[in-house]
Amino acid sequence: MDSKKIVITGGPGTGKTSIINELKHQNYYCFEEIIRTLTIEATKDSDSSTHVSNPIAFVNDPLDFNTRLLQGRLTQYKQAALVDDPIVFFDRGIPDVLAYMEYFNQSYSNEFLSVCNENKYSHVYLLPPWKSIYKTDTERFESFNEAVKIHDLLEQIYENLGYTIIEVPFGTIKERTNFIINSL
Repeated sequence: MDSKKIVITGGPGTGKTSIINELKHQNYYCFEEIIRTLTIEATKDSDSSTHVSNPIAFVNDPLDFNTRLLQGRLTQYKQAALVDDPIVFFDRGIPDVLAYMEYFNQSYSNEFLSVCNENKYSHVYLLPPWKSIYKTDTERFESFNEAVKIHDLLEQIYENLGYTIIEVPFGTIKERTNFIINSL
């Protein structure tokens, strides 16, 4: 089935996962964010007190980490073709990898761009930074100001790839989720 592939993106701590969880509660098919699994893998063999930023900044081989992240998101994208639902949601999309690499001043090859250009999503919903809900945790290391910078890079990368971005307004989880559903 050729489902609509919908990305929910934004800087860290903007409510993406809460919206994805609400979409799942409403019986939509959702692919979860995979970086948390990769972060846990990257940090389990080292001193957690040294992790003061995103794992892309502290792993031994950032290119390998980003390549695995890109491949994981590409795998999700391809798996969506097997889903028998008219709409499929993703907690972050393939281009998010490029935005984070830009944030950490890491270069990427044309292969990274090609993957983004060859695997397009139907719609991109961007959640803006929201200071009153922002918090760090064991896998979210960025300050609020860093989250704002990441948001700006996400917006830039998606626009550079030709996407029309739909910004999700502030509100309750249900209001934000309904905004997304109703706009589709």
